[in-house]
Amino acid sequence: MKNRYRIVKGLWHAGVLYALLLGIAVQAAESPIHWRAWDEAQFTEAKMDSKLILLDLEAVWCHWCHVMDQTTYRDADVAAVIDKHFIPVKVDHDTRPDLAERYRDYGWPATIILDAEGRDVVKRAGYIEPDAMARLLQAVVKDPNPEAAPPTAPKSYASSALLDAPVRNELARRFIVTHDTKNGGLRQAQKFLDRDSVEYALLLARQGDKQARQTLRRDLVAGLNLIDPAWGGVYQYSTHGDWKHPHYEKLAFIQAAYLRLYAQAARVLGEPRYLKAARAIQGYVGNFLTSPDGLIYVSQDADLRQGEKAHGYFKLADSARRRLGIPRVDTHVYAKENGLMIAALAALYSASGERSDLERATTIARGMIAQRALADGGFSHDARDAAGPYLADTLAMGQGFLALYEVTGDREWLRRARAAADFIEMRFRDPTQPGYRTAVKTGVLTPVIQIDENIALTRFFNAVYRYSGRPVDKARSEYAMRYLATPDIALSRVTEAGTLLADFELSNDPAHFTIVGKKSGKDAQALQRAALGYPAAYRRVDWWDPQEGPMDNPDVQYPTLPRAAAFVCSEGRCSRPVYVPDDLRVLADQLSQPVKTKQILTLNPQ
Repeated sequence: MKNRYRIVKGLWHAGVLYALLLGIAVQAAESPIHWRAWDEAQFTEAKMDSKLILLDLEAVWCHWCHVMDQTTYRDADVAAVIDKHFIPVKVDHDTRPDLAERYRDYGWPATIILDAEGRDVVKRAGYIEPDAMARLLQAVVKDPNPEAAPPTAPKSYASSALLDAPVRNELARRFIVTHDTKNGGLRQAQKFLDRDSVEYALLLARQGDKQARQTLRRDLVAGLNLIDPAWGGVYQYSTHGDWKHPHYEKLAFIQAAYLRLYAQAARVLGEPRYLKAARAIQGYVGNFLTSPDGLIYVSQDADLRQGEKAHGYFKLADSARRRLGIPRVDTHVYAKENGLMIAALAALYSASGERSDLERATTIARGMIAQRALADGGFSHDARDAAGPYLADTLAMGQGFLALYEVTGDREWLRRARAAADFIEMRFRDPTQPGYRTAVKTGVLTPVIQIDENIALTRFFNAVYRYSGRPVDKARSEYAMRYLATPDIALSRVTEAGTLLADFELSNDPAHFTIVGKKSGKDAQALQRAALGYPAAYRRVDWWDPQEGPMDNPDVQYPTLPRAAAFVCSEGRCSRPVYVPDDLRVLADQLSQPVKTKQILTLNPQ
């Protein structure tokens, strides 16, 4: 029966892939515009032919991208202007993280017009109807000068890796005032869980901040509205300033983010409904976004038929939906989405204790090592990359490996996380200023230094340092943080809880659990399970089996005991050895109560 299921599932995925390729071929045949793939040589061509480059940066799952293809880009006037004055380039943003990050503020579709020097002449977000597009193109032909000056870099960067007090207080203030105290989420028309804001609230709540706990619960409960009641999985976001008007596309990186958040919330807050939510997401991923060999596909479309709204479809139950068909799945397998899913499943295993969650994470890790690993610890984006490598892929895989080490104590995963950190340092560090770029410069366009990636990277380097003890990892974390701590960067967006998280983790030691004993022993396994399930928001979990040699980071000297034991350390204080899981929890509670963090966290900054 299991083999039959795998065969049927494989045939279904093959059918999805065929439909995807057929759809692209049909679309290309019907379009009057001769779209081309991105090629840096096009800048030379544009200079020789006195043309501009029209970049349509789309997403294959995006409803309005489909509508724009079927209306605007089939309009005869639009096509005529493009044919005469432009080199038309169409790129799926999921295939090119460097372009996606460069133009991420312009959503899907993004319409970008560049000149032969690589300057952005015009940037537009979202659907543009045919007449407006024709006027825009004609206006650019008439005046091809950039309509806005390029963003200027800060005159200087932070000399310290820690936030100045005024910047930290302003970020804390923004964290409060940007929250929607009535509906949950941020005060904006699009509703979704801002992942860093939720995680920061989780950290505050764990420290006893009652307002943060209220904010956290309001957001998490509101986010449940985005879970598909029939199939599970999380819709991308809701419009109209509430949680009742979802956009139905399901993106793998969002599934991983919500799965990890709800698993963390279940463990830290101890509320079963959050574990149930995590299970609904994990079930969807297993049923719809998982390849026959256990790897993760990138997305599922919002539309059953491209360009047609699917509100009625997603109101149906499972059987009724299947009778009509299943929205297209993009069966690309990218390292970024798979690395994020490894970390999410490891978080689910911490909360659930279900061995199958760990086995799924390990299957993905082994598959990605076999299919995407590069020399020296890095990872390619796809099986074949037009450009790259990209920071996001190796970073996500490094995060996944470190999460596996945390929940298993298997030193292979820590070695691989260190190798990923070394690869990132070698390839993506900007030598001229603090921070790490999203890709290696390979052509006319210079890859950007992206805030979210540097937040994740600061935290990753810091975690590698905590586990490995290598000073270079601490220095790397501080290098990325100096970019984030620069006031012009730190305060450049409406809210930035991720920078507060990174600042806190650099400033404070994590709660440190160490299991001492044979990994084959049931007593040690029970202690490790208790450590993983303990509701610490910022933690380090080591498992030292003396038979494996010295610890990777022997910052605490543990005795070799005749039986398995656990130790809990916090802010320079370590417990006596404990031998029973319940005693570990009691001691951890006692040590966590009087801790005074070096960075004061508050929802009421003065």
